[in-house]
Amino acid sequence: MSPFEQSMQSNRRLFLKSAGLSLGAISAAALDHSQTSAGVSTSHHPATAKRVIYLFQSGAPSQYETFDYKPGLRKLAATELPNSIRNGQRLTGMTSGQSSFPIAPSKFDFQQRGESGIWVSDLLPHIAKVADKLCVVRSMHTEAINHDPAITFFQTGSQLSGRPSMGAWVAYGLGSMNENLPSFVVMVSRGTGRAAGQPLYDRLWGSGVLPGIHQGVKLRGGSEPILYLSNPAGCPPNIRRGMLDDLKQLNAENYQRTLDPEVQTRIEQYELAFRMQTSVPDLTDFSDEPQSLLDSYGPDVQKPGTYARNCLLARRLAERDVRFIQLFHMGWDQHDNLPDHMGKQCRDTDQPTAALIKDLEQRGLLEDTLVVWGGEFGRTVYCQGKLTEQNYGRDHHPRAFSIFMAGGGVKPGIVHGETDDFGYNIVADPVHVNDLHATILHMLGIDHRRLTIPFQGLDLKLSGVEERHPVTAIL
Repeated sequence: MSPFEQSMQSNRRLFLKSAGLSLGAISAAALDHSQTSAGVSTSHHPATAKRVIYLFQSGAPSQYETFDYKPGLRKLAATELPNSIRNGQRLTGMTSGQSSFPIAPSKFDFQQRGESGIWVSDLLPHIAKVADKLCVVRSMHTEAINHDPAITFFQTGSQLSGRPSMGAWVAYGLGSMNENLPSFVVMVSRGTGRAAGQPLYDRLWGSGVLPGIHQGVKLRGGSEPILYLSNPAGCPPNIRRGMLDDLKQLNAENYQRTLDPEVQTRIEQYELAFRMQTSVPDLTDFSDEPQSLLDSYGPDVQKPGTYARNCLLARRLAERDVRFIQLFHMGWDQHDNLPDHMGKQCRDTDQPTAALIKDLEQRGLLEDTLVVWGGEFGRTVYCQGKLTEQNYGRDHHPRAFSIFMAGGGVKPGIVHGETDDFGYNIVADPVHVNDLHATILHMLGIDHRRLTIPFQGLDLKLSGVEERHPVTAIL
């Protein structure tokens, strides 16, 4: 590009910004609904949910050991998976060299739970007790077969990194419901099932091309949930307030000169951080919680950084009207030694998950809080590695897997979708990852087709470029 062309492009950007047509303004217009000065927008249609708690089980839990009961597989144990079922499916590098694909039935039993009779594995006895609150989707499918692109797809609607995350889209579309905490909060825990789990990157809760104020704020385990939030030694609150006022004035002058929306983001984030100096310590102080409630979340609830503690924090964040709360729990990638590793993962997550659902319900929050539980894809019915009577592993399987939802307007005590006798292919009511995105947005009062931002010649949206629809049958 010549210097003249660079100058013209720069002047064009400045003209658009000065004319009020910055990316933020263009995208707000694309939303087709008004925004208040606080950035909170009206919804496209009546919402059934105000907030989301997404319990993302990173590494991909096996549907055969959780919610997709296939008792007929026991008669087929160690027999070859028919080619007509696999039908030339793309394989990962872990099993592409296998000459045999023996069927591995689950060694765990299932029972029908509650009045709804939903089949739930014995690995999940506490979740089984809230089965009548669940909407189990057994027909999820995705396009990605490896972890990072599959997790990225779930979080952003695209396998390409750098797109806005789901929580950022929600915060951008609906704004904040509180002044003292971020709209989008993220917590990460590491499971005991497989310590060396798949890595998780900050971009998974990033804002991408949206304004930076909408990115997820990560709460860390330990004594300092957010780094650098506390005032340094010798700096009392009144001095800190004065410093921020001076910094705000300098940033405001910079914004007037550059019209860069990220300068506005910086101003707002400094102010939010100042307010969080009070709100975060209150959030993480469990002294007002009765012992009986702490016990309901399990023995790890007082251990910083655990899934149990993060579940209780999720409920406290929901009480404080945080819009999107996401928990990542690592360690579900059971390529070998699945019975042992998955048993540990379920012990990490079963009791806290059930306690969270019951806690929300008892406080009247489940009605307008959508809880989502699931991973990035499923696992294969055939064994990876050596199959024995007591041990087996499962490879990645994007064609069919299970998740569940609860609260926020989903029908309770139902199962949506069906897989074949091998749990390998979907035979009824498929739900694509982008259909799930459209459904979550719909429950929040957002038409997924209208929540867009111009990017590289596209009206970029969470639900992708193909035709997608909310799954109205579960609402």
